[in-house]
Amino acid sequence: MATIHRTMQLSPTDRFTSQLRDYYTLTKPEVNLLILMTTSAGYYLASRGPFRIVGLMNTLVGTLLVASGTATLNQWMERVWDGQMRRTASRPLPSGRLNARAAFLFGILLSVAGGLYLAVAVNGLAALLAISTLLSYLLIYTPLKRKTPLCTLLGAFPGAMPALIGWAGASASIGRHAWFLFAILFLWQFPHFLAIALMYREDYTRAGYKMLPQFDLDSRFTRVEIIAFTVILIVTTMLPLVDHGGPIYLSGMFLAGVFLLYHVTKLARSNSIVLASRVLHASVIYLPIVLGMIVARKA
Repeated sequence: MATIHRTMQLSPTDRFTSQLRDYYTLTKPEVNLLILMTTSAGYYLASRGPFRIVGLMNTLVGTLLVASGTATLNQWMERVWDGQMRRTASRPLPSGRLNARAAFLFGILLSVAGGLYLAVAVNGLAALLAISTLLSYLLIYTPLKRKTPLCTLLGAFPGAMPALIGWAGASASIGRHAWFLFAILFLWQFPHFLAIALMYREDYTRAGYKMLPQFDLDSRFTRVEIIAFTVILIVTTMLPLVDHGGPIYLSGMFLAGVFLLYHVTKLARSNSIVLASRVLHASVIYLPIVLGMIVARKA
């Protein structure tokens, strides 16, 4: 109520600016940055012949619209529980700064516009993949967060789809190497999101989210999961392209893997929120490096 009262005290211009900022926040721009990065990598790797910058921009615009709509609708669905967590209580919906119905319509508008844009300006396969990503995220992953820790596994599928959307945007098909990129993004999400789950375990429990197994009271099982998926991720980045990557590519992938594994092994030895936060940040640094090396290998 205090937040609403402060908003009402603003001038009409400031109130309008504040609302625009809140709508922008609903789209989760920090997440969209990673989505656009992986979509771009998929598009570039699938391109044959002269690079089509207009095609890339159309693919990115459509993907951004669908991703923004998905993020908005996700926050609309979870607004009550977001209000019970310290990390999300100040978001536009649980804080009451935005109307739930307006946010819902905003999310629908973005999603439909993105799907139609991809279908018209790019191709049907890219549009189908984007809408499938939205539906699986909202109808499978989001509800399962309150039912089972397997939500992370199932949520990793839509989380890795932007690479395929980008690939389809460039080629109207899904090639063999597209699945290699998909696998990297799929595996990367486990150390990334499990680290977040460790950082905000109490918050998630307070809101009824079952992001971690109930039996894993000391987080040992989850920390073993993180290190196991990290090792598989590092091996995956190196094995499929050994014949074509060359020593520079393989050395770069190895060093990037060592960087991530260093932080993961430190977390494995200690149930520390600070170390979990470092794994999270290390994963955010690691992914662009890996994608950059894959893209550079083609160039």
